[in-house]
Amino acid sequence: MTALAHLPADFLSALRSLRSATSRPELRLKEIPAPARLAPYAVAFEAEVSDAEDRELASGRFILLHDPDPPAVWGGAFRAVTYIRAQLEPDMGNDALLGSVAWTWLVESLDKHGARYTAAGGTATRVLSEGYGTLAGRSDTIDIELRASWTPSGLGLREHLEAWGDMVCTFGGVPPLPEGVSALTRRRRPGAEPTRR
Repeated sequence: MTALAHLPADFLSALRSLRSATSRPELRLKEIPAPARLAPYAVAFEAEVSDAEDRELASGRFILLHDPDPPAVWGGAFRAVTYIRAQLEPDMGNDALLGSVAWTWLVESLDKHGARYTAAGGTATRVLSEGYGTLAGRSDTIDIELRASWTPSGLGLREHLEAWGDMVCTFGGVPPLPEGVSALTRRRRPGAEPTRR
């Protein structure tokens, strides 16, 4: 008997739905071990968006929790818990509306993908890193972090993961594509030096 045979039918259905998700070519998405203590059942993914020189632009984690006897605050047996982090240009990092914009990206991405949900909540945080001592020569950096969670409606979880993947791309400065338009991937010839901008 396989380990899958011991999983609840609803969680198995959610797993199949998530694993059928597609992602944009700019996004490296992979399944990772899920945290063990958050819920009786969980699955996790991590994602990263990089530029042509393979520098990370944004990264994050998506965790789907399942509890057949869920906490009342969830409002359902599943809870999506997400985290995204991206480095910003200093002038953008000082924008007072940055948190509101980050939250809007989440809501719009879920709506665009038809991912129905309830009980959404989250925090947006700006992180200023300044170097001192031997790191004093480093430029200051400002990162935006968005931690959010919501309760998916139904067992079609594919749309939720795809919406979140698009959001990671948006955080990395790769805007969403209009419907029906495919992204052109940048390919480097073997042995070729990366293009400098």
